[in-house]
Amino acid sequence: MAGNKTLTVQGVEIHLVSKDDEDYISLTDMVQGFEGQEQLIKNWLQNQNTIEFLSVWERLNNPDFNLVELHQIKSEIGLNRFVMSAKKWTEKTKAIGLIAKAGRYGGTFAHKDIAFEFGSWLSPEFKLYLIKEFQRLKDAEAQSGQLEWNIRRTLVKAHYRIHTDAVKANLIPPTISKAQEGLVYATEADLLNKALFGMTAKEWKTQNPDKTDGNIRDYATIEQLVVMASLESQNALLIHQGHDALIRLTVLNQLAINQLNSLLGNAAVKKLDNAPLLNSKE
Repeated sequence: MAGNKTLTVQGVEIHLVSKDDEDYISLTDMVQGFEGQEQLIKNWLQNQNTIEFLSVWERLNNPDFNLVELHQIKSEIGLNRFVMSAKKWTEKTKAIGLIAKAGRYGGTFAHKDIAFEFGSWLSPEFKLYLIKEFQRLKDAEAQSGQLEWNIRRTLVKAHYRIHTDAVKANLIPPTISKAQEGLVYATEADLLNKALFGMTAKEWKTQNPDKTDGNIRDYATIEQLVVMASLESQNALLIHQGHDALIRLTVLNQLAINQLNSLLGNAAVKKLDNAPLLNSKE
């Protein structure tokens, strides 16, 4: 679990943590500007409507949610002995929407969906400001990600010059026409596309007729762009060594699988591993 992001809502600093690529917001921080503070969290968790909301959220998002324990909890709501906390809720029901976090900046954290619901219970005005600041944070993160993508795309283009120089020096005869020369460059570019994306640029266009403002590489992820830059350099080396297209494709495809495995994990590798390779006729 990672956490170093904060929001400021009506003068209150609110910490966020990330778990499984989802944002969790500190309920402990949210109540700092309200009378009662952490007692408010306990009161909210002992509310029947809250238990209903949490149980619906868990059923939608958590296949391991313990419905037997949920039934027991519901049977005790309203009794004098009924006490509920984030830790108890999580331990009994295997819930994932709430987190009881220890240590510095610890406290009760909730998935953003649940935190916004808690914000409504605290104050509709506070909830609206919370959503506004959260969206501002997401917009800033998106802009930062786009900047990183642009840097990676520039890197790929720089490596592509190394790649085309290798193609020109080793694969293009001196008497070839400009049209034939362009075909050789396009074929080599598509060899890289097949190694990484499992399809040529033309095949991608056919499958994505609505994407008229770019090509297959313009829609690549940051991780794919990192791998593409590596493949361009490796293919240039393989060309200089005199390997034919089929051998190079096989080597590059395996390299792409290995590198994406390091960057993304097995899910990405399975998807790439099932992608078709160029056959000997291509």
